[in-house]
Amino acid sequence: MSHIHIPDGVLPVWLWLSGWIVAVALVWLASALSARSDIRRKVPLVGIVSALVLVAMSSEIVPIAYHINLTVVAGVLLGPQLAIISAFVVQVVLALLGHGGVTVIGLNTLMTMTEMLLGWALFRGFVKLLGRGHVRAASAVTTVITLAITTTLLVGLVAVSGVTAATARETGALNPRNLTFASPFSKGVVGIGLFSGRQTATAPAVGLKRFATIVYTLGPIGWIIEALVTAAVLGYVARVRPSLVFEGPLAVAEPVLPGDEHGVH
Repeated sequence: MSHIHIPDGVLPVWLWLSGWIVAVALVWLASALSARSDIRRKVPLVGIVSALVLVAMSSEIVPIAYHINLTVVAGVLLGPQLAIISAFVVQVVLALLGHGGVTVIGLNTLMTMTEMLLGWALFRGFVKLLGRGHVRAASAVTTVITLAITTTLLVGLVAVSGVTAATARETGALNPRNLTFASPFSKGVVGIGLFSGRQTATAPAVGLKRFATIVYTLGPIGWIIEALVTAAVLGYVARVRPSLVFEGPLAVAEPVLPGDEHGVH
């Protein structure tokens, strides 16, 4: 639930403009803080993770109209500073491809970075609580909690906007009017819309209460799928590159002296 599929001209100016201002300020702050580290070596990592998030957000699980986000994965692998930069890059590219308007880039960036930062913080907390041997469990629980919170933020944002048309969205196999399910595989299982340039807010507009009912009906199914994917990805990375998961990309590495590579003193 980290992407708002709303075209330009729907949300009130004060709302999307505030989103832009706050997002740009946070990106500037993150860039300034990252400059203190040797960030040049981390640019490929930011690019790869951002590309994965971009492709994931452009791929829809059609029966439940859910987009895998990989935002928790991005938050854990990038850390808070680089995650903010990544969130902005991803949302700019998505807007240029027609997934949401240009005016809502700021709000979308804030939503995405919130998922990344919350995922990063909760994951570290659960790892400390459960131990490093339970990365998959920590990842799954973190993902479900994070997505539940950001889904609530999304509903709150729609409520604050006061625009009922903004609640229109694709609902997969769920009929938004009577909340009944049709054949979940009538349109396939996965849809790729990376270069389609289509807006996903094409379903008939519904009220805020019905909108909340829809997202809380379909959302938990997506959260479970996302939790399984996140657990698999972070579990694998923790096994092959544990420092990236447990310490973060900007952690200061201790210098290795000649002769100490294999514990020789």
